Amino acid sequence: MPPDVCVIVPTIREYECVEAYVENARAHGFDTDRLHVVLVTEDFCDTGEMGAMLEDLGVSGSVFDGTARQAWFAEHGLSAYQDLIPEASHAQTSFGLLYMWANPTFEYGVFVDDDTLPHDEFDFFGRHLANLAFEGEVTSVRSDEQWVNVLYQNADEHGLYPRGYPYSAMEEAVETDTAEVDTVVASQGLWTNVPDLDAVRILMDGDLEGQAQTRTAAADFEEDFVAAPGNYLTVCSMNLAFRREVIPAFYQLPMDDNEWSVGRFDDIWSGVFLKRACDLLGAQIYTGDPLCEHNKAARSTFDDLHNEVAGLELNEHVWELVDDVEPAALAEDSAGGDGPTGEGSPDGYPTAEAFALAFEAMGHELATGDHSAYRNGAFLNHVGETMLAWLECLDAIEASTHQPVPATADD
Repeated sequence: MPPDVCVIVPTIREYECVEAYVENARAHGFDTDRLHVVLVTEDFCDTGEMGAMLEDLGVSGSVFDGTARQAWFAEHGLSAYQDLIPEASHAQTSFGLLYMWANPTFEYGVFVDDDTLPHDEFDFFGRHLANLAFEGEVTSVRSDEQWVNVLYQNADEHGLYPRGYPYSAMEEAVETDTAEVDTVVASQGLWTNVPDLDAVRILMDGDLEGQAQTRTAAADFEEDFVAAPGNYLTVCSMNLAFRREVIPAFYQLPMDDNEWSVGRFDDIWSGVFLKRACDLLGAQIYTGDPLCEHNKAARSTFDDLHNEVAGLELNEHVWELVDDVEPAALAEDSAGGDGPTGEGSPDGYPTAEAFALAFEAMGHELATGDHSAYRNGAFLNHVGETMLAWLECLDAIEASTHQPVPATADD
């Protein structure tokens, strides 16, 4: 039986983290034959050693540097779309999504950053898949600012807000309740040790090396939760699992390699769009365990600030621009029509077509809007255009894919 879980790891340094995740799987009895590891890297990295590591671990896998990605696009007749994957950017995780889409055997994807390690007490992959299958009651969190701080549970002690959380939504009043959940499409694991903060907050925390003086521990995360409908949350791709069906609405936005020099918001904005799609479709993003240990390497906080500052104002408003988007076809379906939200998807989960409709509407809103009131507002038009191109690329892959792409360690 071919692998059904695609593990996507963007890496230029600590690719050996894969060893720890495979060891964790075996220690907890998770069948590693289900895993296919995709290492997304650069031409200056030793892809031979990466491939040898996967072979030594006995797991299926593929290694794609820049040259190999270009070849993949050409082999699939998709060269017109290769600019969707920016160069030298964390947003290259989107290539892993394309690889998944071209291989229908992958039912689940997992994003893992190379500066993380699994906690021994968690069955990392097993817990993520259990979250995706979760049905039952869970804590639901909302705020009067429409934003949920994923670090809210001990915020009175540490005072932290994660990277991407709008400054205008701080000092929010938090309310918790219990919700019945049965349609989880993404599982976001949180992180101990170095918190995922933006550069301004790291500087305010007194750290000049890109990390943080304040650290998080397992005790800061007492329970799992979902953000209530109509509320947004930061979605970090360092520890995240998702169903295949969300891929059309989960493009990791084009950062860094653009004329506006906007960077560092690829997973944040993709999370905003995914959450809006989930709200439209009655689905949920489950947040909490399994935790990972985030061991962010020291680097200049001012370098991160330089990469973030061009998009800070846009980040305050991008969620507002999509908050009212509601495709007519989805509205008809929710009113009892023959829409695409559940038909053809296992267990009544929203279909990929439904997520594509939601994403298309958001892309059109950004692509055609007048964003001149914001610094670098034209970047939002560019983002919208690439969102629409992303859907075209997925359609082109689907049209040309009749047999699964081989998933072997020699890819």
